[in-house]
Amino acid sequence: MSVSSATPRTGKTASNSIRLLILASTLIVAAILSIVTYLLIREHAAAEQAATRAASNIVQLIDADVLRNVELYDLSLKGLISAAQRSDLRGISAPIRHLTLFDRATAAPYKGDILLLDKHGDVLADSASVVPRTGNFADRQYFQSHVDNPDPGMMISPPFRARTAEQDWRISFSRRLSGENGEFIGVAEAAMRLSYFNQLFKSLDIGRKGTINLISRDGILLAQQPPLADDLIGKDFSQRPNFMRILREGNGSFSSISSVDQTQRLYTFSQVGDLPLIVIVALSTDEVFSAWQRTALLISGATGVLCIALLWLTWLLCRELRRRQSAEQKLARLAAIDALTGLANRRTLDQTLNSEWARARRSFQPLSLLMIDIDHFKAFNDRFGHPLGDQALRVVAQNIGACTGRPTDLAARYGGEEFAVILPGTDTAGASVLAEKIRARIEDLPAVSEQASPLTVSIGINTWSGNPDISLDEWISNADKALYQAKYSGRNRVVSNMSQSAAKRSA
Repeated sequence: MSVSSATPRTGKTASNSIRLLILASTLIVAAILSIVTYLLIREHAAAEQAATRAASNIVQLIDADVLRNVELYDLSLKGLISAAQRSDLRGISAPIRHLTLFDRATAAPYKGDILLLDKHGDVLADSASVVPRTGNFADRQYFQSHVDNPDPGMMISPPFRARTAEQDWRISFSRRLSGENGEFIGVAEAAMRLSYFNQLFKSLDIGRKGTINLISRDGILLAQQPPLADDLIGKDFSQRPNFMRILREGNGSFSSISSVDQTQRLYTFSQVGDLPLIVIVALSTDEVFSAWQRTALLISGATGVLCIALLWLTWLLCRELRRRQSAEQKLARLAAIDALTGLANRRTLDQTLNSEWARARRSFQPLSLLMIDIDHFKAFNDRFGHPLGDQALRVVAQNIGACTGRPTDLAARYGGEEFAVILPGTDTAGASVLAEKIRARIEDLPAVSEQASPLTVSIGINTWSGNPDISLDEWISNADKALYQAKYSGRNRVVSNMSQSAAKRSA
């Protein structure tokens, strides 16, 4: 048994305190990081929800405006068809007939020309002039769709370039004219300049990097403000993943990367009433979360500094506690060690005797005690003086300590020139072997001085083997008696109290 294990565990409390301090600091840091992370995630979600609500309001505003104007165009077409089918208008003058045919078309903003086409695609009536223009529109997609479909309702065409001098982008709204038997007799068509959507979109605040888009359910881009790239109007986006998701969900919001400029965007979208049109507001997530990012950077930095400071202070405190623990352990070792010999002192010996005696009585394991005394030491000390006597004590102590190698064994200075060795779990035979080893080793030592004789020791052994009637004091006294028996029998020998037999060893 080492001296430090036999002394009071002064460092155990400090070690536990350090562990608890580290654990508490770690938990506090983890709690701070968790709370801050939760708050930042919640604020991120709140920023996204606020942006989604704002975008939804813009989408609804655009929906209402577009739907209202499309209804005006449809009203113009229905009025044109209704007037064209009246037989009483055929005999009136051309200006009055022109006014009657197109009286409902004047309220449509950004309107292009409104035409009435016959079954061959030739112009029968033109909102731009009393005398219809000369032209044929049979090649237009909307015209062919009405020819093939007996009742398509109002159709919205893909964007196209006008045949006028402006060559601007337009879309057309058209309805089929059918005869009494349902046969195809012509098409009423009204064009809308896409500059209407651009003007509408420009009036809405979507940030510097956001875009507003109007796209048909076929995936054809009708309008975009501001444009992300040139020549996107009329382009087919039907196979793009984002559009496929929008078409599948109909209304809603999601975050994804734009296939046009590879920018992360927050898409909010809605179908315009029952029309085959979809309004998409695509906000840049960099702008949506810019304020949150600044806040997150500030809070993360402050939290990081706080956590680092806390961990640093914890490290400083742990270092001081370790220093104190080390100092206390050194003091404890000093308090447990005999300063002259380096073995355990009497106080440690008494504590260990009490604890091992109690353990042996609980476990019914044998417990042996060696009492060792240097032969003729008083005469040696008187003759050669205390310095040489102290050297002799240190030499004997070192060799006793070298022989007791088990961690459970304890070698101690009992007092003066007397030593003791506690041997837990060791019977008389094992104790006798160790005692003889100690005696022989010391006997073989060279003399500490040329004038002095070699040192020898006498050793008494007592072993407790389960007798419940004997006390600790009696057990120690019996070991002491065995020692005196060894000295009275001629010294330089080992005597066991249990056998009371002595084997003389040559000096």
